[in-house]
Amino acid sequence: MSPVIDIYSHIYPERFFQEMNRVAPKLGNIAKRLRTITKLFDLDARFKEMDTFGDYRQIISLPNPPIEAITTPDIGLQLARIANDAMAELCQKHPKRFPAFAAALCLTDVEGSVAEARRAIKDLGARGVLIYTDIAGEPLDQPKFEPIFAAMAELDAAVWLHPARTAAMTDYPGEPKSRYEMWWCLGWPYDTSVAMIRMVFCGLFDRYPKLKVITHHLGGMIPYYDGRIGPGLQVLGARTSDEDYSQVLPSLKRPHMDYLHDFYADTAMFGGGVHATRCGLEFFGADHVVFATDAPLGPIAPTIKTVEGLGLSAEGRRKVFVGNAEKLLNMTLA
Repeated sequence: MSPVIDIYSHIYPERFFQEMNRVAPKLGNIAKRLRTITKLFDLDARFKEMDTFGDYRQIISLPNPPIEAITTPDIGLQLARIANDAMAELCQKHPKRFPAFAAALCLTDVEGSVAEARRAIKDLGARGVLIYTDIAGEPLDQPKFEPIFAAMAELDAAVWLHPARTAAMTDYPGEPKSRYEMWWCLGWPYDTSVAMIRMVFCGLFDRYPKLKVITHHLGGMIPYYDGRIGPGLQVLGARTSDEDYSQVLPSLKRPHMDYLHDFYADTAMFGGGVHATRCGLEFFGADHVVFATDAPLGPIAPTIKTVEGLGLSAEGRRKVFVGNAEKLLNMTLA
């Protein structure tokens, strides 16, 4: 079997975690939960599990919470630099385990984050950046965030897109917070889908046609609601009286669904079944699906089993497990 490249796996370098707790001591349940997931910190435990899957390697990035959500822009950039230096060091020490990393940013300081992205990619070996579906509550399609996408297109580096919703975003207006972890279970796929569509509608991919965006959890809801998103939004504006959307679709160079097929999507479905993964694979195509597990927050073995159960050809399996990652990251991994 070819190598398995897990393109979306998370890690907390100890130096970064300690500094994050120092500047944001009231993280509460998130910090407590993360401390219980020992493989986020304990490399021996992490490597022991990785060894059970043969030639299995991880592209590492930070987990939630977004840096933008926990501190000020200046301190956030310092945290991002600490994280990137630490992840680069891990990749240098363990290249057969961690071939590369996605750089951390603090996009409440866009100019500083562009500079940090360039440093991480050019000097530290990052293969792209991790960006969240909102920046401290603001949407990615705001013009002020465009410089980071312009830089990634210029550098031919990938964007890892990760959802960021918390329980503070309610399920119902009459309640103070989301209950039963719906903010995570259903809210994250929703937020991913909204971010993707708004990136398309603002013309981002017309301005930067070579931009490479990896969407977490197989593109959120996009593959499963292609009818509502495709024909349903073809009449964009018909349901809205207080805004004029009549020029949104005509302003795009291609049909809006074409752009959504151009995103990359990962297999991190929390060990989910073959049916959902096959749906995502059919929507994005074998050239645009990359293997990922969300490890150690998500399970590795069931995700491998799911991909192996798709009935892919040998060529298709290699694309998903390693080939598409090589193309995205501009590196040979086999």
